[in-house]
Amino acid sequence: MKAPEARHGRFFDLPAPAGEEQFVALAARSGARVERIVSRGQASPPGYWYDQEEHEWVIVLRGRARLEIEGRPLLELEEGDWVDLPAHCRHRVDFTDPERETVWLAFFWPVGEDREA
Repeated sequence: MKAPEARHGRFFDLPAPAGEEQFVALAARSGARVERIVSRGQASPPGYWYDQEEHEWVIVLRGRARLEIEGRPLLELEEGDWVDLPAHCRHRVDFTDPERETVWLAFFWPVGEDREA
């Protein structure tokens, strides 16, 4: 078995603001993946909804955001807040803080790999 590769101290080495969200794949195995997402003032385009084929669990590690889940009130997210989005749960990012980076950590896994918490 190959030894794991250490990546100490790089999680918050954030990219310079670029006008677009930054997505970095941190790990991937058997259809599951972990991504770091960095937002600064971005939101989903008007009328655009994510409708993913996979489950997503996401936590805000830094900053703040507002998430809209179809049929529910807006969800304010601050540091430490998380949400579990099952596959095909239509959602969109309504707001991210324009004054500082919002850092998300997102876990994605395929349907059929459901586990009870």
